[in-house]
Amino acid sequence: MNQIIDLRSDTVTKPTKGMLDAMFSAKVGDDVFGDDPTVNELQQKAADMFGMEAALFCPSGTMTNQIAIKVHTKPGDEVICEQGSHVYRYEGGGIGFNAGSSIRLIQGDRGRIKAQQVTENFNNPDDPHLPLTRLVVAENTANRGGGSCYQLTDLEAISKVCEEKGLGFHLDGARLFNALVTTGITPKQIGTIFDSVSICLSKGLGAPVGSLLLGSKDFIKQGLRVRKVFGGGMRQAGYLAAAGIYALDHHIERLAEDHKRAMLIGQTLESCSFVKEVLPIETNIVIFTLQDDVMDADFLNKLKEHNIWAVGFGPQMIRMVTHLDFSDEMLDQLIELIH
Repeated sequence: MNQIIDLRSDTVTKPTKGMLDAMFSAKVGDDVFGDDPTVNELQQKAADMFGMEAALFCPSGTMTNQIAIKVHTKPGDEVICEQGSHVYRYEGGGIGFNAGSSIRLIQGDRGRIKAQQVTENFNNPDDPHLPLTRLVVAENTANRGGGSCYQLTDLEAISKVCEEKGLGFHLDGARLFNALVTTGITPKQIGTIFDSVSICLSKGLGAPVGSLLLGSKDFIKQGLRVRKVFGGGMRQAGYLAAAGIYALDHHIERLAEDHKRAMLIGQTLESCSFVKEVLPIETNIVIFTLQDDVMDADFLNKLKEHNIWAVGFGPQMIRMVTHLDFSDEMLDQLIELIH
C-alpha cells in the first residue's frame, strides 16, 4: 500500500476539479476596499442561508471566533464555555490575549453544556468582586467530544437564558454542517438562536482556506474593524471565496458519507482487544482510548509504517477524522489493517 491515508483532520483535503475551476474563473477585486464581487457574493450567500443580516470572510475559524469574542466583550468580562472548547484549548489563549476577558469553564457532556449550567455559572452583576458575565460560547460539533452534536431544544434553552440575562450567545460552528446533516436542524433555525455564528469552509466542506463570521449588520461592522486590527484583511480574496461558494453548493449533503465511514471505523475498533473505549460516533470524528499496555506513540508509529496518519488526542487517546478525500477503498484498507 503506497498511498497515504491521512486521517489527522478534515482540513487535509485538496480542492476538487470543480472547485479549482470555480477558483480559476472567479471575478475578483480588492476586498479591503470592499469591492471583491466574489467575496461579497459568498458573504451574502452565507448570511441568507442562516437568515442573518451580514457575514465577514476571514482566513481562519480561530480568527472568526476571536473577532466574535472581542466584539461581544470588554476587557475584564467573563466568557462561559465548555472546558474542552476549541476557543479555550486550541486558540493560543486568544480570549485573554485579544479580548482581555476571563473564562468560566463548565464540565459538559462530551463538549456540550446545558442551560441550567449557564444559569449556575452566571455571576452576580452587583458584586464588584466578580467579572461581568457577558458571553456564552457553544461548539457544534464538539471536537473533543468526538464530533458530538447539540439538540435543538438544548440550544434554544441556552439561548433563552442568555436573553433573560443579557448575554451574547456565540456558536463555534467549525463543523456545524456535520451537525446539521446529522440532526436535521436547519441553518435558519441556528440563525434565530445565536447572536453570532462562525462556520468553517476548510474542514468538512473541503475548501482550501477560510471561515465566515455571521451576525447583525452592526456586529459585522464592528467585526470588520477587529479583523483589520488582527491583520485579517485580504486583497483578491475572491479566488478563495469562490472555493467557499462551491463548497456550500456541492459539499454539504455528502457529509453523510463521511459520517457513515466514521461509524464503520468505530465499529471495527470496538471489536479490537487493544481498544479500551470508543466515544459515541455521531459525525466524522472517531476518538478511541487504547488499553493501558498499548502506548499511543507506538500505536501512531505503527499506523504510520503502513502509511496511515492519525493524531494523539491525550494520554492513550487517538483521533481519526473522515473527509472528502477518504474513499471507500481507503476505508477497506484501514479496516483490514486494524484487524
